[in-house]
Amino acid sequence: MAERVEGRDVTVEFEGKLCIHARMCVLGNPAVFVPNAPGGWIHPDAAPAEAVMRIGFNCPSGAIKVTAVDGASSEVAPAVNTARVRENGPVAIEAPLTLRGEDLGRVRAVLCRCGASKNKLFCDGSHTAAGFTESGEPATKDSSALEARGGPVDLVPLKDGPLKVTGNLEIVSGTGRTVNRVQQAFLCRCGMSANKPYCDGSHKAAGFTAD
Repeated sequence: MAERVEGRDVTVEFEGKLCIHARMCVLGNPAVFVPNAPGGWIHPDAAPAEAVMRIGFNCPSGAIKVTAVDGASSEVAPAVNTARVRENGPVAIEAPLTLRGEDLGRVRAVLCRCGASKNKLFCDGSHTAAGFTESGEPATKDSSALEARGGPVDLVPLKDGPLKVTGNLEIVSGTGRTVNRVQQAFLCRCGMSANKPYCDGSHKAAGFTAD
């Protein structure tokens, strides 16, 4: 269940199981987010509403949501859906997200690609302890510009296999280079593919198991 803290101008919600400790919140404004302090650690009134909203926009996992009293929300669909491949880490996706067709109510998530997360299909930071190493700069593939660049993206984890992603999506390297433009892709989530971020069937030989 998400932690909810109401302030004068904004309400902050924090869903701990989605947090990957990217620290965009505590570095973005240490007066608003004060970890390891006695009492509450979220202080929505410690900065202007616009600054707190910006932190919500910048949270890569969607663990933090900010809603203003006027109804504005940090959950704003991007103009271009992207899946950014992080060096030695997850795939950070930004798009209106559905899971097996059901609205997730968020536009940001980080997807496990090391196979070690205990919160699959999402990343929980386990790649660090697992010693996962993989480039954030996969090779560019020939692709044509998408007719539409937004819209919903559906996530379907296949049992003991990859993540099927359907929708308009631009796969982007860690430095922002366009890697591929797709409307459907099968992304590795076992950590063993030789063609990351895509699945190459290695999950079978690896004995990967996941719902």
